[in-house]
Amino acid sequence: MREFKRTDRVGDQLQKELAVLIQREVKDPRLGMVTVSGVTVSRDLGYADVHVTLLGEDDPERIKENLKVLRQASGFLRSQIARRIKLRHVPELRFHYDESVVRGQRLSSLIDEAVESDRARHEDEADDGGEGERD
Repeated sequence: MREFKRTDRVGDQLQKELAVLIQREVKDPRLGMVTVSGVTVSRDLGYADVHVTLLGEDDPERIKENLKVLRQASGFLRSQIARRIKLRHVPELRFHYDESVVRGQRLSSLIDEAVESDRARHEDEADDGGEGERD
């Protein structure tokens, strides 16, 4: 069994704090509904890669704009984190768009469409060839 590393604990704590800070403290009208989906902290705690998703947003330009807002707010966010978490050095925040959630939703809807199409085809076949059958 692998022990829970310090970088994992710091990442989890950063994820919780950033989720609240971005929602409540970043007052930029360009910023959409941002969700912090994960934070990976480097071994030396110098960097934190913050993975975000945007609720209901798949326009590349809007995504780019939201990332730009977050990058501009990163200094402010770091200073707020420094007040909330006891760390000797707060990692530099690097924001990345997390496509996995959107990709998962897209795959899920494709699967739903395929299942529905398959079901409809089977119903049509049953209607066409089922005249001699009884229940």
